[in-house]
Amino acid sequence: MATTAGIIGCGNISDTYLRMAPRFPALAIVACADRVADAATAKAAAYAITAVSVDELLADPAIDLVINLTVPNAHAEVTLAALAAGKHVYSEKPLATSVADGHRILAAVVAAGRRVGCAPDTLLGGGHQRARQVVDSGAIGRPLAATATYLTPGIESWHPNPAFFYQPGGGPVLDVGPYYIAALVNLMGPVRRVVARAATSFAERTVTSAPLRGTKIPVAVPTLVVGTLEFASGALATIMMSWDVKAHGHNHIEVYGAEGSLIVPSPIFFGGDCRVSGGGGDPAWRDVPPGDLPFAELNWPPEAPRLANHRIVGVVDMAEALQSGRPHRLGAEFALHTLEVMQAVQAATGESVAIASTCARPPPMAPGAAGFGYA
Repeated sequence: MATTAGIIGCGNISDTYLRMAPRFPALAIVACADRVADAATAKAAAYAITAVSVDELLADPAIDLVINLTVPNAHAEVTLAALAAGKHVYSEKPLATSVADGHRILAAVVAAGRRVGCAPDTLLGGGHQRARQVVDSGAIGRPLAATATYLTPGIESWHPNPAFFYQPGGGPVLDVGPYYIAALVNLMGPVRRVVARAATSFAERTVTSAPLRGTKIPVAVPTLVVGTLEFASGALATIMMSWDVKAHGHNHIEVYGAEGSLIVPSPIFFGGDCRVSGGGGDPAWRDVPPGDLPFAELNWPPEAPRLANHRIVGVVDMAEALQSGRPHRLGAEFALHTLEVMQAVQAATGESVAIASTCARPPPMAPGAAGFGYA
């Protein structure tokens, strides 16, 4: 039997969830809601589901799981309301926009006896599961250090309404940082300390995308952040995130082990190639072939592109977990820990900040689980 779900928040990202859901028998999205009723009505018509109000969705006893796709500043409010209504919740990233709200959610999870899961789920994709397999196999030895680099000119050249991203609650760390920090924790374990500095390189941005081309955007958040993460294992990582860089030559993530090094694909995507150097005394870089991943595809068409937008696998994993009784992989503790690390990086005080939370690394994907072979 499928886990019955409803979506709250009918913006652009909801199309990905609604388009992908029918491929997975473990999940049935039956309803959607949005504070703008017309948005819900349009999505319902496009995907043959039912448009309801938020209150109606939360009150519906047939809905077991709420998929929270609202804007980040509303994540905590909607998640807490759904838990209070007796629903399980899977939220888009981040879990909340403050660590205090994250703790409120964890307390509500315990009080309600429900579950919360949270994106990003790209780390469950084939490219990152392959990287995890390399690390866990000992092929590069004990991880000693890593680099994580996200450097772009900004999003005003392509996003139709980019102003929010340059206001409080936005910025490259909160927008893209969840992918990178979750990927690092998946590979190297929890973080215990952060030191970071930040800058706002431009006080104003000019939109060059339609329909707001030429509009000026004031910038109220740091757009260049550089930090150091100290992991509980003793390993160190540098992280650099910016919307101010025109071009660079860095890999997205590199992990340096006692016996070799690993190049990890972009954590924004589910697929991508891994490369390894070292191990057995061979310093040459070698591609890690994707064909023998330790988990099978699940109802996935062979023509699916490797780097497609597969953002639903975390929900499917959670739906399967609810049915079988096992823990789901992207739980509230993992989401709170990555949120606390992000907040420490975003604060960029220049001081050493201890991370109070911790978490386990998500279990690797197993054969037949909600993973995708390579993509």
